[in-house]
Amino acid sequence: MMKVVFLGTGEAFDENIPNNSHLVVVKKTKLLLDCGPTAVPQLWKYNLDPNFLDAVYISHWHADHYFGLPALLLRMWEDKRIKPFTIISKQGFKKQFKNLMNLAYLNFEKKFKYKIKIIEVKEKESKKFQDLKLSFEKTIHSGENFAIKITDGKNTMAYSGDGSPTKGSEFYKNLDLLILETYLYDKEIIGHSSIVSAIKFAEENNAKYLALTHINRNFRKNDLPNIKNKIKSDKIKILIPEPLEEFSFF
Repeated sequence: MMKVVFLGTGEAFDENIPNNSHLVVVKKTKLLLDCGPTAVPQLWKYNLDPNFLDAVYISHWHADHYFGLPALLLRMWEDKRIKPFTIISKQGFKKQFKNLMNLAYLNFEKKFKYKIKIIEVKEKESKKFQDLKLSFEKTIHSGENFAIKITDGKNTMAYSGDGSPTKGSEFYKNLDLLILETYLYDKEIIGHSSIVSAIKFAEENNAKYLALTHINRNFRKNDLPNIKNKIKSDKIKILIPEPLEEFSFF
């Protein structure tokens, strides 16, 4: 059975909600989706085993989605991790990762007792990782961002990273769960979905569940409590998950 732990559901600068990051758990694989600086302590709250995670997927190279990597990797090293670790991201990440690590902790990577494997992926490509099949598609965002679709052979989910999904794409059809970043209620911000457009998109693509994340911090605090009754659909089930909330597939 596949389950998702919503480690963090916040936007880049939310002082209360950790960065948008989610943990996919199946029998043989634990895959982290994005790794911002405030998301990493959420993982440690959930599981302290340095060998727990198998891999992390980085949707794009904005700080709130991958600047937590150095802390994650060094803590696993400090806590005596021995199992190899995989990082999956778009083309060019090997160089980007080296620069990030040297900026954060110069030469520490040489001390690791576990191997780090980097898999660079392309849009429209499919990859098998352990007992999961992964595929990727660009979203509309200020930086090049790849949404990821994940299936264990029984259930299928997708996580947008940041950005609006491309209309008319077959990538998002018939999902059991769509995790879609949004920002405001019905106002479109370039590079981000709104709650209204996200619901419409999920309905059009026949998703069973839609999880709304990355909501603007001020809107979440000041407006969301007053309009939650407007966030509904007759066709899909809508979630606005809190940090560390879990979702289990049937």
